[in-house]
Amino acid sequence: MQESLSLDLPDPGGQGRPAATPAPDPAAPLTHPVGTPLAERLRPQSIDDVVGQDHLLGPGQPLRVAFESGQPHSMILWGPPGVGKTTLARLMARAFDAQFLAISAVLGGVKDIREAVEQAQAVRRLGRRTIVFVDEVHRFNKAQQDAFLPHVESGLFTFIGATTENPSFEVNAALLSRATVHVLRAMDEGAMLSLLDKGQAVLAGPRLTPAARTRLIAYADGDARRVLNTYETLAAMLKGVEEIDEPQLEKALGEQLRRYDKGGDQFYDTISALHKSVRGSDPDAALYWFVRMVDGGVDPRYIVRRLIRMASEDIGLADPRALRMALDAAETYERLGSPEGELTLAQCVIYLAIAPKSNAAYAAYKAVRAWVKQDTTRPVPMHLRNAPTKLMKQLGHGDGYRYAHDEPEGVAAGERYFPDGMAPQPFYQPVNRGLEIKIGDRLNQLRAMLGDGRAGADADPAE
Repeated sequence: MQESLSLDLPDPGGQGRPAATPAPDPAAPLTHPVGTPLAERLRPQSIDDVVGQDHLLGPGQPLRVAFESGQPHSMILWGPPGVGKTTLARLMARAFDAQFLAISAVLGGVKDIREAVEQAQAVRRLGRRTIVFVDEVHRFNKAQQDAFLPHVESGLFTFIGATTENPSFEVNAALLSRATVHVLRAMDEGAMLSLLDKGQAVLAGPRLTPAARTRLIAYADGDARRVLNTYETLAAMLKGVEEIDEPQLEKALGEQLRRYDKGGDQFYDTISALHKSVRGSDPDAALYWFVRMVDGGVDPRYIVRRLIRMASEDIGLADPRALRMALDAAETYERLGSPEGELTLAQCVIYLAIAPKSNAAYAAYKAVRAWVKQDTTRPVPMHLRNAPTKLMKQLGHGDGYRYAHDEPEGVAAGERYFPDGMAPQPFYQPVNRGLEIKIGDRLNQLRAMLGDGRAGADADPAE
């Protein structure tokens, strides 16, 4: 849930600055205005109310210890949407009677950070702590993240960042080193069913048949906020209905329900159809399955990971640009997000489908793995061994090694690079398509120069 900066201080010194909008007092009992979403009404009021995060909040677990320590610490809460990141930050503020300032990294910037610093300084003079909560912290750039560092370092406030992305890649190392990373898990089916029961009780709403409950839980995909708000929408749309079955659920939610259960057959069947359409060089069909997946709610980041694999597995060195295209598409999507970034992925899908195909690198990799698995562990030949010390040189490490750059055409003709006693194997067999046509010609030249019998050889080394 995105929240803008909330400030709960009066004008310091009464110098004519406009009074800030008060934030809810974390210690006060909550009342909910008419129209408050069900998910907000059921927001946990203590850590004992939080479900689905026992690995962090169970007895003796890290976050419970943090709550019970008497001293808040800066942290990064990493997990998918709707698992309680904002809730835990608010509960931390309540537990320590701290001012709670929330910044949305999507909407905010350095100006909001400066305002938070001013408010934290003001309440510090009054002997009160401040917790600064940054939602979607991965959306802040390096300079914006760096703006927190001196104040976290000085203890002016406790920093809590929430992110759905891997903080190792998205949060500055300097900020990461000053915060503990806690990984929150998507709600399991039991936790989701428990929340759904609570929501039904609060609304006095219609029951769901077992099939409808299962479908709704799959649609919510571990997101507590989604399952509660969707049920609330259903209850409003089907007012007066005592029980909702699966057909009614599908009719009421329509396209909203076209979301894939990540463990279900439809999900894997559709990604399989996309992969096989790319492999089969049909850009129209590939684009169709891509849009079906995006429209069905599949995380585009999952799709782009599969596209990167396709670029190596099915195109390989027939067109090495395909891998760069897939990596660029992934980076562009991270910068733009949805829906703008989806066009880049569509462009990548089309390119991969049209590109010349080769699984030669993939087949060679599998063949070598099979060979190594069944073969003995052969020693490295002496002339190929590293010799960083005098003793190793005395033992013959590196003796007779020929430096290829000093050889005619940059190839040490006749040199052996396989282990002693192992016949050289033509694992890599380029196809007669795309760049691998030229690669094949060059490879035959190289193998002829090495003179080990592989030139023009066809073999199945796995046998």
